[in-house]
Amino acid sequence: MPSLATPSYDEDFYAWTQHQAAKLRTVVCDELDLLNLAEEIESLGKRDWKELRSRLNVLVMHLLKYQHQPDHRSGSWSSTIRTQRDEISTLLEQSPSLRRQVPILLTERYKTPRYNAADETGLPIGTFPEVCPWTAEQVLDEDFWPDMG
Repeated sequence: MPSLATPSYDEDFYAWTQHQAAKLRTVVCDELDLLNLAEEIESLGKRDWKELRSRLNVLVMHLLKYQHQPDHRSGSWSSTIRTQRDEISTLLEQSPSLRRQVPILLTERYKTPRYNAADETGLPIGTFPEVCPWTAEQVLDEDFWPDMG
C-alpha cells in the first residue's frame, strides 16, 4: 500500500498528478524538458478540478431551479441532477482527494449557479439564497431533493 506521501495513480489520479509534477521539478535530467513536462502532468489534474467545478455549477443550478420552481419541475431537470451526481461520483472515485474541494467550491463558486438559476428561471436574484443552502453531502446525495420550506 502506498504511503500518504506517494499517492497511487490507480487510487487517486488528481493527487498523483500533483505529486508527480512536484517531483519532476526536482529531478535533473539533460534529455527531458522537466519543467514543461511537470506543467503538463499538473494540468491533467487541473482538468479534473475544472470538470468538478463545472459539474457542481450545473448540479447546484438545477437544484435551485428544482427548489424554487416546483410547478416547472421536469424530467429533464431530474435527469440533469442525476447525471451530474453520477459523473461527479465517478470523478471522485478516480480522484478521491478532490472530495475536499466540494465544500470549498460550493462556498467560493456558488455565485455562478445562483446567477445562472436566476437567468434561466427569470426569477429575481434575491429569490435565491446568497450562500449555498445545502451541505456538500446533500448536494452529492442521490436521494436528496430540495423542497421549499
